[in-house]
Amino acid sequence: MMGTKDAATVLCSLLLLLSLSCEYSQAAESDYLQAQNTALLEVDASWKVARKIPQTLFGLFFEEINHAGAGGIWAELVSNREIYSIGFEAGGQNTPSNIDPWSIIGDESSIYVTTERASRFSKNIIALRMEVLCDHCPGGSVGIYNPGFWGMNIEEGKAYNLVMHIRSLEHVEMTASLTCYDGSQNIASTSIVHDGVQEWLKIELQLVAQGTCRTSRLELTTSKRGVIWFDQVSLMPSGTYKGHGFRKELVHMLLDLRPQFLRFPGGCFVEGNQTKNAFRWRESIGPWEERPGHYGDVWKYWTDDGLGYYEFLQLAEDLGAAPIWVFNAGISHTDAVDTSVIAPFVRDALDSIEFARGSAKSTWGSVRASMGHPERFPLKYVTVGNEDCDKINYKGNYLKFYNAIREAYPDIQIISNCDGSSRPLDHPADLYDFHVYTNPNDLFLSKDKFRRTSRSGPKVFVSEYAVNVDAGNGNLLASLAESAFLIGLEENSDVVQMASYASLFANDNDRNWNPDAIVFNSWQQYGTPSYWIQTIFRESSGAVIHPVRLSSSYSGSLAASAITWQDNEHTFLRVKIVNIGSNTLNLTIDVAGLQAGVDRKRSAITVLTSNNPSDENSFSDPNKVVPVKKDLPNAAEEMQVSLVPHSLTSFDLALDQYGKLVADM
Repeated sequence: MMGTKDAATVLCSLLLLLSLSCEYSQAAESDYLQAQNTALLEVDASWKVARKIPQTLFGLFFEEINHAGAGGIWAELVSNREIYSIGFEAGGQNTPSNIDPWSIIGDESSIYVTTERASRFSKNIIALRMEVLCDHCPGGSVGIYNPGFWGMNIEEGKAYNLVMHIRSLEHVEMTASLTCYDGSQNIASTSIVHDGVQEWLKIELQLVAQGTCRTSRLELTTSKRGVIWFDQVSLMPSGTYKGHGFRKELVHMLLDLRPQFLRFPGGCFVEGNQTKNAFRWRESIGPWEERPGHYGDVWKYWTDDGLGYYEFLQLAEDLGAAPIWVFNAGISHTDAVDTSVIAPFVRDALDSIEFARGSAKSTWGSVRASMGHPERFPLKYVTVGNEDCDKINYKGNYLKFYNAIREAYPDIQIISNCDGSSRPLDHPADLYDFHVYTNPNDLFLSKDKFRRTSRSGPKVFVSEYAVNVDAGNGNLLASLAESAFLIGLEENSDVVQMASYASLFANDNDRNWNPDAIVFNSWQQYGTPSYWIQTIFRESSGAVIHPVRLSSSYSGSLAASAITWQDNEHTFLRVKIVNIGSNTLNLTIDVAGLQAGVDRKRSAITVLTSNNPSDENSFSDPNKVVPVKKDLPNAAEEMQVSLVPHSLTSFDLALDQYGKLVADM
């Protein structure tokens, strides 16, 4: 029989063995988990299996939506919101009409304002009539004011160009002022004194701000009894991009994406809910005073078309991007022109191409030249309609456009609205449109969409893609799914020619479509995570893509690609990996066939991630989800790195011998 001391010894031994067993079990489990949380990415960087990516791969799609143009990149400060234009047209052809958002300074005993069919412009016949009823008005002066697009951003020391047309039967004494939103702070003002304005007179002057107010307004006031007519009032900052009328800070955000093309002006904006409200290029060119503007009945606001066909072509040129002109195919959301009478629409499309490409002596090329651009715009792509493939008359109309354009301009690439990714098109085309809006999971899985697409026939133009379900106002998770999709486009760029995110811009005061790449108000702007993802893919256009093989038990939440790209001086091997899952993975990158050394000093790693996949950027925290770049000191042909959850990680290995091989492929 065992004694008490012996029993205690045995018990201690058992406890020790149990402890050691637990430690061994935990260590084994740790080793097992560590083995499971690994990934191997093999890159074949040899040139024999590399392929050139189209130079055109990534670009921009602009639509007049969310006040992207009017009140956005187009720098006009006088608001044409909703139901009027700067020429007072949108209130309708019948007078008196609504002048909102112009408002009256004074009361009905001192001032009477209405509209009349009294304009000097044949296409804009409505003018505003202001009658002052007092000699010594309350407060000293009365008049009208315009609040801009949710307030004008007026900044101290900057100059603003005011243009307007006036007429009066009496001597005119008035003041043009920029004041803060309630009129309490006068930021800039100048007097306007004129005799003999019985006929319309164009007034051009400059206001220099003596202070800053983000929510300013334009005031036109007088203290003199009498009647003054106003027409075509415009206020533009003097410092627009290249003097072309574009808001500088927004253009710079586009330039940072290095876009290869600009698709414009829509979108549903091209179609209209009704054909009568479709975008008409002829009415958007020439002097801005003669542009009648139109009501965009899909997105529910009026545009004066100051940002017109010519300005879109100019913007593409300023961005160094190929213009892609989307014109109406005789089809709206609710009606369609029969193919038997589509000829005027076809003629209109041919004339629009001549405006861009014709010589300065041609009928429409001369109009372009008169606007200040005698050189031809390099228009090489046109899209016949927007999302119209399944609508009545589209295919019949399309063939009329196709045949006429092919005969007149054999080099122009014609884009069909019909999707040929799953089955061949039943009509000729150089490219076809593919649009995808969905949730993060579905778009992530769509990275393999074009692996099964036929390599013969038209190329793919993914002209609209985005996660717009479970995306908030543009969150990290949405952007990671989009980045995986873009990796899939890189891999299949032998058939995918071009791709662009939608939508590009949103004025924070009018988010009709959400999310968007760039959000702004009158004076601020920030990029959503989707915007910042595009900055990591901007070098892919024209680069060389290499085969990769990804091995991991978590491969279902990973996507990867490898490219070689060049800047003006150096060559880089870029490896991108998306980890859309919630696990940290130990990644090994093995590069084979590398025919150059690695310059560690110029190599870097860039990571886009955040604490929560639902994190977003905002005006108060614009850099919450942005790429963070740091040195990669241990750059070599094999790397051990950690992939954090919900991240896009990009490695740039600087190569020291490649020279111009990328450009020469």
